[in-house]
Amino acid sequence: QVQLVESGGGLVQPGGSLRLSCAASGSIFTLNTMAWFRQAPKKEREYVAIIRSTGTTNYADSVKGRFTISRDNAKNTVYLQMNSLNPEDTAVYYCRAATLTTIYWGQGTQVTVSS
Repeated sequence: QVQLVESGGGLVQPGGSLRLSCAASGSIFTLNTMAWFRQAPKKEREYVAIIRSTGTTNYADSVKGRFTISRDNAKNTVYLQMNSLNPEDTAVYYCRAATLTTIYWGQGTQVTVSS
């Protein structure tokens, strides 16, 4: 079992920045990838970014160049640095961890971009 706890969401003005954190606990040695997804009101949950056990990363086109995913293995934590935020980034952001056989989700953290 793996437990994920997100933090760092909040209200930010357009053009601002936030850093989300996802702390993992439990059987973390089995984790293969960790990723961020988001879900805006009345929309489907969508992929944002992923970081693999090798350290390679990938981003959705909508956030490429603005968001950066990283990890601190010593703290078992994955981060999502979000810059140049705009109102279209408003959503609940979810952390997802995957082993070869199982997917785990965090509870989500709200990000609201508004003036």
